[in-house]
Amino acid sequence: MTKVLLVIDVQQGLCEGEDAVFDGPGLIGRINQLTVGCHAANVPVIFIQHESTAGYLERGSRAWQLAQGLKVEDSDICLRKTAADAFHKTVLLSTLQELGATELLVCGMHTEFCVDTTVRRALALGYPVTLFEDGHSSAGNRVLSPQQVIAHHNATLSNISSFGPRVALANSAHWFEAA
Repeated sequence: MTKVLLVIDVQQGLCEGEDAVFDGPGLIGRINQLTVGCHAANVPVIFIQHESTAGYLERGSRAWQLAQGLKVEDSDICLRKTAADAFHKTVLLSTLQELGATELLVCGMHTEFCVDTTVRRALALGYPVTLFEDGHSSAGNRVLSPQQVIAHHNATLSNISSFGPRVALANSAHWFEAA
C-alpha cells in the first residue's frame, strides 16, 4: 500500500489563547515524530491549512500559519481548504491520486470538526485510514472535555464499517515499529 500522511489544521491560531487545543505542544511533538518517520520511510506528507477570507484564520495571518515548532520539509505538500472536509473544493483527491495513495495516515486539529469530517470522506472515497489516537486534539466544548472528544472520536471512527474501508487506530510512538 502507498501511504500518505495528512496533517490537518495544525495552525498557530488553534494552539494559543483560551480556545487552544488540549496538549498542543505535546501534539506538535508527536506529529513531528510522525513526519520525521514518514520522511525517513519516503511516505509523502501533506499539510492542510484551513483558511477564511476575513477574520479568524484569514489566509496570510499569524493565526493561519502552521504552528510554531512544527517541522515542515521543502518536499512536503501544503494545501488550503475552506471547509471541515479537506476534500471539499480542494485538490486533495487529485493530489492523492497523483501520489498513488492507497491508504491515509491522519493527525491534526480539531478532532470533532476537520479530522472527523475528512476521515469520513476518505472512507467514502475508498481509502483505509490509520488515525493516530494520540495525534489529534480538540479544545472541547460546553458538554465534553477535550479528552472526552478525543476518546469519543477514536471509538466512533474506528467502529465505522458501512463504507467498506476501515479506520485503524495507532499510537504515534509505536507506529513505525509496527508498520
